[in-house]
Amino acid sequence: MTVTPPVVGHCDELQEALGVFRASAHITERWGSRLAAVLSGGGRLLAAGNGGSAAQAQHLTAELVGRYRDDRPPFSAIALHADTSSTTAIANDYGVDEVFARQVRAHGRAGDVLMLLSTSGASANLLSAADAARAAGVRVWALTGCEPNPLMAGSDESLCVAAPSAATVQEIHLVAVHMICAAFDAALERGVRGARGAPGARGKGTRR
Repeated sequence: MTVTPPVVGHCDELQEALGVFRASAHITERWGSRLAAVLSGGGRLLAAGNGGSAAQAQHLTAELVGRYRDDRPPFSAIALHADTSSTTAIANDYGVDEVFARQVRAHGRAGDVLMLLSTSGASANLLSAADAARAAGVRVWALTGCEPNPLMAGSDESLCVAAPSAATVQEIHLVAVHMICAAFDAALERGVRGARGAPGARGKGTRR
């Protein structure tokens, strides 16, 4: 079977982008470690994206509620787009730009983390969600495509993928998701401060 050049070119593009992305591995390690401290201390991860990025965001939350590699306790992580009744009701009553922001106001608490994934870094509903999160004291992390972009500017921290196509950006985002999960599990094994089960790790009334 002969593979056409565009298909081979996709592999070449991915390989090149992955090589550049490798230099950013320290960011995923920091995020994973910080997320372990937040979630094991009773905090929550909120995540959102559009289209393929929604799938990547839900992949991340599934790894945290379920498991990545080895068995461990479940942690609170919510993919905002996965609640179809809420998203469609909000879009109908308040407009598409509010579908994530309103959920952030409902679920987010100071000290939580909001992860936003976008190949363009310019989705209006994600920018609104970032604004709502910062107002609530929720830390905003963004996984985007090429920099600079509005979402990068509106987040506390960002990890931007230098790749010419949205498909390759999404594929590198999946790598980033798995790296964050690996760092998360490693931090739990080291025993991050406020680890679940430690005395005083989660007092009553931290969530309503």
